Amino acid sequence: MQFNIKSNDKESKARTGVITTAHGKIETPVFMPVGTAGSVKAVHQRELEHDIKAQIILGNTYHLYLRPGTNIIEKAGGLHKFINWPYPILTDSGGYQVFSLADNRKLKEDGAHFQSHIDGSKQIFTPENIVDIQRQIGADIIMAFDECTPYPSDYKYAKDSMGLTHRWLKRGIDQFNQTTPLFGYDQSFFPIVQGSTYKDLRLQSAETIASFQMEGNAIGGLSVGEPAEKMYEMLDVITPILPLDKPRYLMGVGMPDNILEAIAFGIDMFDCVIPTRNGRNGMLFTSEGIINIKNEKWKNDLSPIDESGGSFVDTQYSKAYLRHLIISKEILGAQIASIHNLSFYMWLVAEAREKIKEGSFLNWKNKMISTLTSRL
Repeated sequence: MQFNIKSNDKESKARTGVITTAHGKIETPVFMPVGTAGSVKAVHQRELEHDIKAQIILGNTYHLYLRPGTNIIEKAGGLHKFINWPYPILTDSGGYQVFSLADNRKLKEDGAHFQSHIDGSKQIFTPENIVDIQRQIGADIIMAFDECTPYPSDYKYAKDSMGLTHRWLKRGIDQFNQTTPLFGYDQSFFPIVQGSTYKDLRLQSAETIASFQMEGNAIGGLSVGEPAEKMYEMLDVITPILPLDKPRYLMGVGMPDNILEAIAFGIDMFDCVIPTRNGRNGMLFTSEGIINIKNEKWKNDLSPIDESGGSFVDTQYSKAYLRHLIISKEILGAQIASIHNLSFYMWLVAEAREKIKEGSFLNWKNKMISTLTSRL
């Protein structure tokens, strides 16, 4: 993997760049649609490629390991071939999913012991087998196994959790270096910064992660319920420590305003289920603000979903029609809403890239955030 910075904003830490992988180039800042189990919910791969124009999608090790199983994926020639997606893929290591199974897992030095949410079978994830599983899946970018520290956490828990993540990281990197890709192309391994909302821990974790000199770095544990202001405080601490010449990935973030603020701190990569999950439930993101399409006010509104977003694929559908589909629980409603929201996110980061290149990002960002957070 290669990362080349193309331009820097003069008034913030925002930058544009290009990540080059075996499955193509990725212009940053980039948003990655979440395809947890090998599918971006309600969206066909054809739509991802041609309508949404996604550059990279995300899969999840936990879910793919349990179903369909990594042996099937390996037999297919890797996840790219299994799901017919020829472009870059990133896999999350499953740390967040194990974190969410708080009642059915135990964290030990050797790894995370948990029960499958599908059949209750006992499983274990270790830093080593997570690397092996992601080798079988074959993503271009794979993540270290970490503990996603919950919020709120007291200082001792956060410190102990961070220490465990760092010890697991060393073991994961050793396993990564001792193994080879299975499908004839390189994979890149990203460590994850933890430390909850304690500045000294985040600083220590960022320094530790940076010292391993991997091809990119991720920031975890900042989409688990903490106030947005806390997230920005932590980014202000972390980003000066992480190497300038390597991509920075903020995991699980987020709302459009969160993304723009994080770009200003020098973040390059984002993923979140919000555009698809919220879309299926009737929340639409537009260039004019947020719409709850279930509201009665849209019942007779025959105007396009986003009147000023001419580049969005779903301007051909009216608010009234989409409201009808969502209220009626028609599958097409979830599809249109998901495609619209993902198209909007792609438009937003593309606009951010252009504003950074022009040198006008900061002013544009401040104006956009006021608009994007308004409820229509």
